[in-house]
Amino acid sequence: MSSSRAYRPSGKSPADKLRTSLIYVLLVIGVGIMLFPFLWMVATSFKLPQDVYNLRLIPETITFDNYTAIFKKAPFGDWIKNTLIISLIATATVVVFDTAAGYVLAKFSFFGKQIIFLIIISTLMVPTEMLIIPWYLIANDLGWSDTYWGVLFPGIITAFGIFLMRQFMDSIPSDLLDAARIDGLNEWRILAQIAIPLVKPAIVTLIILTFIGNWNQFIWPLIVLQTEEKFTLPVGIVYFSSELKDTSNWILIMAGTTISIAPLILLFLVFQKQIIRGIALSGMK
Repeated sequence: MSSSRAYRPSGKSPADKLRTSLIYVLLVIGVGIMLFPFLWMVATSFKLPQDVYNLRLIPETITFDNYTAIFKKAPFGDWIKNTLIISLIATATVVVFDTAAGYVLAKFSFFGKQIIFLIIISTLMVPTEMLIIPWYLIANDLGWSDTYWGVLFPGIITAFGIFLMRQFMDSIPSDLLDAARIDGLNEWRILAQIAIPLVKPAIVTLIILTFIGNWNQFIWPLIVLQTEEKFTLPVGIVYFSSELKDTSNWILIMAGTTISIAPLILLFLVFQKQIIRGIALSGMK
């Protein structure tokens, strides 16, 4: 039986190949434009003071004195410790409280549940800048100014985390949880042994995003902290840069900034698959 269909060679046409090549060229150019400031910052942190305005990515003379100098001129060790403690505690509290709240809102029926959930979601529309004054008044009245707890208390539980965990918990079959209750498991064991293992991607997403957010937060720690030794890294670097009088000391600022973002880069390199998967899953939910 003859076919009237004309033969079409497989593969892309020359126009499609040209379009694809142009797209890749534009993407490479865009990546280069975005990476250059970062690469220049890292390269500058290893330069001599007289080479600070040289745009070369490979310094003529590489020196590590800038990194030792910043620890002598400012309490960078304390700032790193403060940032790490605050980020770890905030991440732990958010994961515990948001996971429990999401489980309750997803799998329990009680009066006003939907209203409570809508109120929680509505707080996402409130800019952080509008909350700073109430936070400061609370911290000041309770004696939390210039303390770790003063930095931590606004973020020990988050609306985004509750929303994320509630959406994932809602996908767990209720029959599976009912079977566990019939077997005699209490709600805490059901949450720990059944629900949490089924929503690990969401928990990993929440851990990573919360840690990065707390590591980078600037406005609230800047307001609530007054003692130099208690500063977090973002606040400390701004304070440190304001104290420098010689413009050649920009190399020290670049070294300090490189130190501040190094843990985040390491975090991404180690957990890049989980980060990409988690962001994709949170977007779908």
